[in-house]
Amino acid sequence: MVAQLTLAEHPAFLVAQDWEAHLGRDRRRSVHTIRAYAATARRLIGFLGGHRSQLVDLPTLVAIDTAELRAFLAVRREAGIGNASAARELSAMRGFLAFAAGKAEVAPPPRLKGPRVKKGAPRPVSPDDAVAIADDAGDEAAHPWVGLRDRAVLLLLYGAGLRIGEATALTGAVLPLGDTLVVTGKRAKTRVVPLLPQVRAAIEACVEACPWSVSRDQPLFRGYKGGALSPDIIRRAVRAARARLSLPERTTPHALRHSFATHLLGRGADLRSLQELLGHASLSSTQVYTAVDAAHLMDVYRNAHPRA
Repeated sequence: MVAQLTLAEHPAFLVAQDWEAHLGRDRRRSVHTIRAYAATARRLIGFLGGHRSQLVDLPTLVAIDTAELRAFLAVRREAGIGNASAARELSAMRGFLAFAAGKAEVAPPPRLKGPRVKKGAPRPVSPDDAVAIADDAGDEAAHPWVGLRDRAVLLLLYGAGLRIGEATALTGAVLPLGDTLVVTGKRAKTRVVPLLPQVRAAIEACVEACPWSVSRDQPLFRGYKGGALSPDIIRRAVRAARARLSLPERTTPHALRHSFATHLLGRGADLRSLQELLGHASLSSTQVYTAVDAAHLMDVYRNAHPRA
């Protein structure tokens, strides 16, 4: 029976292999993206084989309809994926089916809208979404080293709570990186922030791939032509990433710093320590995060309490 066939026995599996090679060779996507997108293609083939109870080949792929696309996403939702993951799954599925349509020389498959996110009061970006934004911006960059740069900057904003201007103002003087980073903030005030291993590794990969050498008095993060990286470039990368991931407009580079603070406070950080990490001149600037955290607790209460 078809249901007993292994994935590799479906003829469409060869199409998925060709697409995987195309992503690396022609699109120059990262290893992480290639692995994730190829997994989506394999899941879709397996789903179609069970849904139609037949072998899945190229004609089957290009004949897929909107109802089947929705059914596939529903199955993935039942597996527990969130909005950002569902949006990336949809993006991968579109790319794979468009590639299949190109091989068959037919029109692209029907487009399906991504998951919607309800608008509401400002809220921090979830840890998963913060990382997804950094990964997506890096994966979708026009050049591999630019992708490594964008990912490093965004992880730095979320992982260390930097303002975007503070990140783009860093120079090669911070190298070699250690467990902490000295940052110059507003009014030339310096502070020391911890550097997570993942963030340090991302910055080091960026520096290694950069076409220009990084000396002590040169920018750590370079623009495409070698000059200092403009914060607007990162803002544009985030706007594009949040659109692909179907995240709300409040998802900005500054929201990553905001999330850093809120998540630390939610895990027990005291206000004085948080004030130092953020570089706030006064404690009143930091106290805004207590209101945000209280709002989150009220949301949890209203959603969970049977009498709420």
